[in-house]
Formats: sequence, C-alpha cells, structure tokens
Amino acid sequence: MARILLLGASGYIGGRLLPRLNQRGHDVRCLLRNPNKIPPADAEMTQVFAGDVLNPETLPPAFADTDVLFYLVHSMSGGEEDFEQRDRRGAEHVAKAAREAGVKRIVYLGGLGRRDANQTPHLRSRHEVGDILRSSGIPVTEFRAAVIVGSGSASFEMMHHLVNRLPVMITPRWVSVRTQPLAIADLLSYLLDAVEKPETAGEVIDIGGPEVLTYREMMRTVAHVLGLRRHVLPVPVLTPKLSSYWVNLVTPIPFSLARSLIESVRSETVCENDRAAELFDIRPMPFEEAVRRALQKLQTASVETTWAAAGSPPAQQPLDPSHLKTDEQNVHCAASASRLFHVVSSIGGINGWHYANRLWRFRGFIDKQLGGVGLRRGRRHPTNLRVGEALDFWRVEEIDPGERLLLRAEMKVWGRAWLEFRVESNDHGSRLIQTARYYPRGLAGLLYWYSIYPIHVLVFRGMARAIVRRAEQHSGS
Repeated sequence: MARILLLGASGYIGGRLLPRLNQRGHDVRCLLRNPNKIPPADAEMTQVFAGDVLNPETLPPAFADTDVLFYLVHSMSGGEEDFEQRDRRGAEHVAKAAREAGVKRIVYLGGLGRRDANQTPHLRSRHEVGDILRSSGIPVTEFRAAVIVGSGSASFEMMHHLVNRLPVMITPRWVSVRTQPLAIADLLSYLLDAVEKPETAGEVIDIGGPEVLTYREMMRTVAHVLGLRRHVLPVPVLTPKLSSYWVNLVTPIPFSLARSLIESVRSETVCENDRAAELFDIRPMPFEEAVRRALQKLQTASVETTWAAAGSPPAQQPLDPSHLKTDEQNVHCAASASRLFHVVSSIGGINGWHYANRLWRFRGFIDKQLGGVGLRRGRRHPTNLRVGEALDFWRVEEIDPGERLLLRAEMKVWGRAWLEFRVESNDHGSRLIQTARYYPRGLAGLLYWYSIYPIHVLVFRGMARAIVRRAEQHSGS
C-alpha cells in the first residue's frame, strides 16, 4: 500500500477521501492548521501533523517518505482580494517541500475550463496551481472537474435552496452557461483509483458526468426530483455582485462564497479530453441520479462533510481579559451529565435553540441583511458534532465529549464572541454552566454589547433553563 500525504483533509472532498484511503489500507498522514478537525475515528488510523502550506517551515516533517501527495487545498472565500497570491504561495511552498522530500507523485484536483483571456480569477488560479506543482519536476496527475454534486457541496446546496424556496427564479445570463456536473461518489472513485494507477502520472485528466447541461437545466432537474414546478426567467441586468447578494439572502451560502461560485460559472466548463474513459473503469452516474442520492443523504441526516466545515478561524490579536464581557448561567439538572450533554450537543439546526427561537431566527435574518452567514447553514447532523463544523451562525471550536462544547460566533457582532457549555456531574444529577463571552471592537462593539445586553440576559437565561428542562423530561420518559 502507498504512503500518502493528504493536504486539505478537513475540506469537503478531503474529509470524505480520508476514511476511504484508510479503508483501502494505505498509510495515510494529514497536514492541518487545526489537527482537532480530524474526526476521532479517522485520527486513530491517521498520522496528523500541525502545519500550513503558507508556512513552509511546518511542511518537512509531514512530507518525509511520501509516495503520493494529494493536493486538495484551494481558496473559495472570494471575499479576500489576495486569494490568487495565497494559492500561488501555497503551491510554491508545497512544490519545493515535495521536491526536497523526494515525493514520488502528486495528485491534484483542479478546475475545468479553457485557458483564455476571459478566464475567471478562480479558474485561472486553479490552472496556475497545477502549473506550479508540475514545476517541481514530480509527476503530477491533475484531475479537472466542474460542479460537484453531493450532499453538503456548496454548488449543490446553492441550487437546492434556490429551487426549493423560489417558485419563480429571476436569474442572470450565466444560467445558460454549459457545464459537466460530476457526482461526489464518482470524483472520489477517480481520486482513489489514481493511487493504484501509476500510468496516470503526468496526465491532465478532465472528469465530468455523462451529460453537458446548462445551470437552468440542472435547476429544472432538481425541481423535478423534488416534485416542484419552477420557472426560470433570465434577465440581462443581474450582475454577479447582485446575484451574490440574492444567493446570500435566499440560501445558506454567504456572500463571499456566493460571489466566488457565481464568478466561476460564467465560463463554460466541459471536458476537453477523453483520458478519464481511457485510463479508468469508471462510468459516472447521470445528473438526476446524483441529485437523488444527495437529497437522500440530506433526508436521512447522513451527510459526511459540508462546505461550511472547511472554514478556518481568522488570525486574531490576543485578548485583553479586562475588556472581556461575560454572562454566566449556572443551572442544576436532575438528569445525568450524559443526558444533559446530549441535549447541549443537539442544539441548533432543525432542533432549534430550545428557547426564543423566533428571536434567534430574527437575529439570523438581520445577520443576512448585514452580509453575514445567518442561520441557514444549520448543522451537518442533528446530534453529532465535530470540531470545525458550522452550527448555524456559530462554529464548533472545541468539544470534549460529555463535558464541554465551545462555539465561536461567525455572525456580525462588532467584535469576537463565544458561547461555552460545560456539564458537571454531581451526587444529585448534573449541572450546566453556560457562559457567553464577548470581546468588543472599539466603541461600536461596546455600544452593541450594552444595547442588546437585556435581551441577551433574557435569552441566555431562558435557554439554559430550557436545556435543563428538556434533559430532565427525556430522562424521565
């Protein structure tokens, strides 16, 4: 079996590839900025290194004795103007480290689309990264794909929510652009089989499903599978920026990512070579079947990874404890600590926040109007959480099963905020210690805190008591 280094293991695709590589018996290691983002079951079978492709000094330990390096790192934030420079630097650092470590092969996932003057910035960056990796002198297998169809993918989630929520969709001209969507299951098959096919080294392999479709046709197919009648009305005046605001308002996709996705679909993305059929015994599934599988995963709460889990905490200045504002709720619970923590860890998403849900939804609506993520991201699973996952407009920063859950705010708060739940066992049951912490930024941050403090006290006190009541009710049933 191969010795594999996986870069991008916490992303949507990498998070699904990792357990499958382990299942095939490969010796897998990962490099992540936050090693805790690897699920415990995968971490037991994987050697995990802390590092960042933008910090070259962190790379050598993970790169040693590597047969195949998977490069699944790229920026899709869209809101940061220097993403091309960051992608370029990351690829250069990896190419240098791989060459010096004697890595035998690189497998890279790029993007479909012609190289021409009308390329979008993200597509241009995808092609440039492939060129940089090849400059290392190491044989590269470059897969080029377009729209990935699967539960939790950003492209599919955007289409799904638009179709599900809007009987009439007023859309820009890009809905007529052709693409070649590929099911996530087929993409993973290509990546896995490439390890065992050394003849793919040095190849640029375009991969896509059996159909070339416009985005209008894809949305109509999604509507058909959902049993909905939908009308798509293209208009010439909806710019990518306006489209992004509309997508941000209607779907869970934040403005920055929506802008990136829409920019990337303005160019036609169809396969230009048949090397995939020549080199692999894989027959990709039709688009409708891929949609049905994705929706089934959503309906059965069996989504493995989501686009929202790929985020990483922004660089922050150290905190001055004297400026930290806190609200602590300490409530006794007659139920066991394990029962209480189960209720805590099921908070958010379709389960709601156990108290003042209308206020939570209103806060999510306001956040959307301000360009934030809002509440629509939900959660990947109704009861199970992993470090790094999105939970409505929070992100799971730390979790100690049965004891502690720390959420970091990603809504607009004019500062930094966290919500911590601690569960302690005692002779009479358990205790919930719920602490909200807020670090204001400037005068606006202070005004924000003091203006909504009365509402916070009401909501957080009610939420802590409601969590305890729910644990006690379920404990006695």
